[in-house]
Amino acid sequence: MTARKRIGLSVIAAASLVLTACGSSSSSSSSDTTAAAAATTAASAETTAAASADTTAASDTTAASDTTAAPADASSLDTNGDGKVIFGVAAAGPRDDGAYYQALVDKIDSFSKAHNFEAPIVVDNITAENAATDIGNLAQQNVDAIFVGASEIADPLADLVTKYPDIFWYCNCGAGYPVTPGLAQSQDDSSEISYSAGYATGLLMKAKSAPPTALFLGCCDLPFEKEAYMAYELGLKAVDPSYAIKYVGTGNFQFDFDNTAGATEAFNAALASGIGAVYPYLGGALKPIVKLANQNDIITMSAGSSKACADTELKYQIQVAFDAGDYVDTILKELLAGTFKEGDVRVFHVGVDPEPGAKICDPTPDQTTAMADVYKKIAAGDFTAQFGEIKGKAYSG
Repeated sequence: MTARKRIGLSVIAAASLVLTACGSSSSSSSSDTTAAAAATTAASAETTAAASADTTAASDTTAASDTTAAPADASSLDTNGDGKVIFGVAAAGPRDDGAYYQALVDKIDSFSKAHNFEAPIVVDNITAENAATDIGNLAQQNVDAIFVGASEIADPLADLVTKYPDIFWYCNCGAGYPVTPGLAQSQDDSSEISYSAGYATGLLMKAKSAPPTALFLGCCDLPFEKEAYMAYELGLKAVDPSYAIKYVGTGNFQFDFDNTAGATEAFNAALASGIGAVYPYLGGALKPIVKLANQNDIITMSAGSSKACADTELKYQIQVAFDAGDYVDTILKELLAGTFKEGDVRVFHVGVDPEPGAKICDPTPDQTTAMADVYKKIAAGDFTAQFGEIKGKAYSG
């Protein structure tokens, strides 16, 4: 990594602190999913389970380089020397999905505006097949940093980081993605997040005396979806063992979390048979399902966004946060503090870090206490064995 780039990383982090001091919250809009990037083997899943059990520290950071930040000056963000600062964002889904993909886009956009940088270049709806070409093209547009939103489009990153070493590369790649020299990463634990979401759902269903079935809408039963809905069901049943979930895949192809027609059809069919809640574990199709849930008085929730409870357009009962904007905001701060370096992996844990986990938007005092207790149990590792079993089943093929 060049000296110019080392300086640039320090300035990015410094600018992040300035933005926070000016009144910006570290919570911004995520997802879907953890969302999620698919771990492809049981071994990688077990690695994630082991990471989630480490609750003796506020975070897990895996070092892939010993690079140290040099003293910063205002011009060093211009890593390519063209006289301006431009960030690039690569998203696997629509930039305005109101969930997982939009979270990262919103954070980078607000960050750039606050510091009078050039408008970010956002490339969305990138498919796995076209990721190398689309992200490579983005790298050639004089960008100083590239932020990649999910692991389904991350396969070419190892080659691209080597090909474009002066760009700061970051990926919200999710559990199981390998440590890659030159690539900063954020990860979380889907089992922890999904369990908290299921438990919150159970509390609201119980309070409402709702039908005992929750609908879980996903794409196509991918391994990371399996982990999410099995952990969600575990949390749901912790409130009442009679509660159950129904999973329905709504995608027309792999990683199709944006099929509004398929999701709508699945929701209406489940509604007719009776459901108490719906978890739209979706991207572009999330908002239409939340709207239908509102119209039919069905408990619903976000899939990634940490701003859902404050939404004025739609009504969310639960905010399931694995917000890519929050993650990158924290990582930029830790870069400045020297606790995170380019190439490191930052793992966010429920009950340990403030960013991930489910929150009831308008809880009763008893519900607040119950959720706080669940967070403590997750952080203490009380469910580590069960989460490990879930991961093994989800990623075993």
